[in-house]
Amino acid sequence: MAVPKSEYLSDSWRDGLFSANACIVGRNVEKTERVAREIASVRSGAKVMGIGAVDVRQFDSLKNAVDRCVAELGGIDYVIAGAAGNFLASIEQLSVNAFKSVMDIDVLGSYNTLKATVPHLVTSGGKHRVDSATNTPSPAGTGGRIIFVSATLHYTGTPFQSHVSVAKAAVDALSNSVAIEYGPLGVTSNIIAPGPIAATEGIERLLPTDIKERYVRMQPLGRLGSVRDIADATVYLFADTGSYVNGQTLVVDGASWRTSVTGSSYGHYPDNLLSGQEIQNVTGKKKEKAKL
Repeated sequence: MAVPKSEYLSDSWRDGLFSANACIVGRNVEKTERVAREIASVRSGAKVMGIGAVDVRQFDSLKNAVDRCVAELGGIDYVIAGAAGNFLASIEQLSVNAFKSVMDIDVLGSYNTLKATVPHLVTSGGKHRVDSATNTPSPAGTGGRIIFVSATLHYTGTPFQSHVSVAKAAVDALSNSVAIEYGPLGVTSNIIAPGPIAATEGIERLLPTDIKERYVRMQPLGRLGSVRDIADATVYLFADTGSYVNGQTLVVDGASWRTSVTGSSYGHYPDNLLSGQEIQNVTGKKKEKAKL
């Protein structure tokens, strides 16, 4: 059963704007293949590959997936580098290995994604360049675009998120470097920094249930964002509308980060940070191993 367009994209975009096939990669085989089937249901006749058992921390693992994608679909025009790992922990609670794990997933994973796909993006960017003399878009459409998914945590500093803040700041720097080095080759690189988005794993895993209602009320727009908000931002950057947007960060958070201060989600300075206790009421928190 096809997913209604209103659930994933605004009506502002014309039908058929993108008719591209897609390939998604992930660590979990079943989940990756299931999501690929869901994406394929959006457009009749679409080919969507779901390649699981991919570890973005291992370049060869990712490179093999990219090679499969190119062999099956013929090339790569757009890339979304969204590798991320997160959990709530103070610096006191954060082990060296845990910090390294997040850096490996977010930073190394993003870099590996870039390295594995950038030759194909350069090829695509060369085919879809805007005519500099007439400013006319390529009749073949757009291509040679990469988006890095980041966050706003490091803009002001966020308690229990030092590991991710450091990692996402590095991802931002990587995207900016890509924009400068590969821009002359027709490749654009930009960042989407989502805020609190409803019905996502991030909200379910990282927002304690006992403060969720208060947190939503504190948002400048009085609500959480939607997956469609992020999809619209992606289309903007990948379509002709984003042809001269390069090296930029598109924050899609309803101004949430501008009103955030330490502990604002709690209404006071976090008691857990002062006491050293773990954060409670968080869905998906790893259980401690039994001690002998």
